[in-house]
Amino acid sequence: MPYLTHEANYEKDPSIEVASRAGKVYSGWREICGALAAAAAGGAGITLALDCYPGVDLAGLKRQLTEEHELLRAAQWLYMDECYQRGDALENRLADTLTADRVFGVMSCQTLDDYLLPDAVERLRRQQHGYDGLTCIIGTGAALAGRADILVYIDYPRWQRQLDWRAGDSNWLVHNPQEDFLKKYKRGFFWEWRVADRYKRTLFAQFDFYLDSLAQPAVMIDQAAFQAGLDACLARPFRLKPFFDPGVWGGKWMEEVCALPPTEKNYAWCFDGVPEENSLTLGYHGARITLPAINLVLARPVELLGEHNYARFGAEFPIRFDFLDTMEGGNLSLQVHPLTDYIQQHFGMHYTQDESYYLLDAGADASVYLGLKTGVRAAEIVTAIEQAQRTGQLDALQYVNNFPVKKHDHILIPAGTIHCSGSNAMILEISATPYIFTFKLWDWGRLGLDNQPRPVHLAHGRQVIQADRDTRWCREQLINRIDVKEDNADFTCERTGLHELEFIDTHRYWIKTAVTLETRGEFQMLNLIEGREAIVDCPDNCFAPYTLHYAETLIIPGSVRRYRVSGIAGQGATGIIVANVRQQGGTR
Repeated sequence: MPYLTHEANYEKDPSIEVASRAGKVYSGWREICGALAAAAAGGAGITLALDCYPGVDLAGLKRQLTEEHELLRAAQWLYMDECYQRGDALENRLADTLTADRVFGVMSCQTLDDYLLPDAVERLRRQQHGYDGLTCIIGTGAALAGRADILVYIDYPRWQRQLDWRAGDSNWLVHNPQEDFLKKYKRGFFWEWRVADRYKRTLFAQFDFYLDSLAQPAVMIDQAAFQAGLDACLARPFRLKPFFDPGVWGGKWMEEVCALPPTEKNYAWCFDGVPEENSLTLGYHGARITLPAINLVLARPVELLGEHNYARFGAEFPIRFDFLDTMEGGNLSLQVHPLTDYIQQHFGMHYTQDESYYLLDAGADASVYLGLKTGVRAAEIVTAIEQAQRTGQLDALQYVNNFPVKKHDHILIPAGTIHCSGSNAMILEISATPYIFTFKLWDWGRLGLDNQPRPVHLAHGRQVIQADRDTRWCREQLINRIDVKEDNADFTCERTGLHELEFIDTHRYWIKTAVTLETRGEFQMLNLIEGREAIVDCPDNCFAPYTLHYAETLIIPGSVRRYRVSGIAGQGATGIIVANVRQQGGTR
């Protein structure tokens, strides 16, 4: 069925243009190798460190570099991965972090050099110092091996890493090509990415060059261009590069609205504004380089988040916008998120996934499951689910409220509230960002796309379900808590949430002409929830106007103090929803 009244205009590959005077850019392997060879020329015993995020194809990288230049082909090549613990020694070190659970581990607080083998590092250093020609040290942590006369950092996006794992690639430092994808992801999420990000953060001001080996053609920039790219992101509102994925409950809305290629498996969700998972694309006078968006969070947290948010969350982006599509699809899994104390004690996270469902669209029969019915005890539904795991049948409506919803409703879901979206709903999920801490309670007897049972975490869920979130409480506290804050000739402002137990504030603006918003030095996120497009600009001309299209998410960095959103004459209603961390004194 058609969901749009205009041609699809959702931009799937947004980019941020960087000033042409910023640093040096090298496009294609010939230029890249020439630049590296020039940097290494003229001295004996030079070391080129090719430091990599886990996932980089080291063999492919070496092949590209050595095919293009004789100096690199004649170099002594040393491999940093040979300097780390492996096998039983590594698995024993990681046992408490990875746990026996299929999905959940405990967030690692270790650093990369905690896993180095001192004797192996010393051997590598002796090889390095005993060679008169060019030495190339390649692999994750290469800069830890000793002197690096030239340091290149080769990054790798997390989404591509997940695609690789699905295709049979192994995790870093282990050979596990056939292992369950969820276990691979767990190893990446709780350990691999934690130590790699902690280490990568120390290099942002040190490397000489930053290389995107996945770009076609490959692109390398120097340190000045890298810093200029971060500056460009902080000087204006920007979008992240979204990604889409199918799922057993997936719908058809995103396929039409986001102009996605049709597949046999419906698209289920999209990360449209999740800096830990999404990427940023930077444009340098014709060349484009894509880097993980978390680099901006780690390298410039104060400027991006704002001083108050940085003081509260550290270098972590605390809000995410994502899409959940069940239009012509199925129910989400019945689920609950852990309370803050529970997630701290069991998983090492310092805040939890409070969230909300904003209905971008809804069918006539759309609904959400929300809270326990009045009089139902948590133990009753847990017992019923335990029985359903044997019988395959659960009458969820006997235990859980089911409320009808329509387009532009806003459902608030503080942690501990049992919930899920029903079919025929298009959800903009506005939530805190602990990422994967969803306790599935019941999945309607379905198998995943891998034909394996989807994991259910009833043992965790039973300990956090809040039975006092009953029918009356949910109806009064969580459904369309809309408060009109301002109504004038230019716009109407409504506070739509979130619940007082959650740290996120959201305001919806129905724009008649334009609205100017103040960030007070703290980041905001917004999505165009109604209207073909809107213009986002600066009343003080501090950045160029930006055209935001329907359903797109925009990040406003804390370094941007004011911005204006204007509707387009003749297009009808223009609506945006704006989210920020609740600050003393409100949003505007």
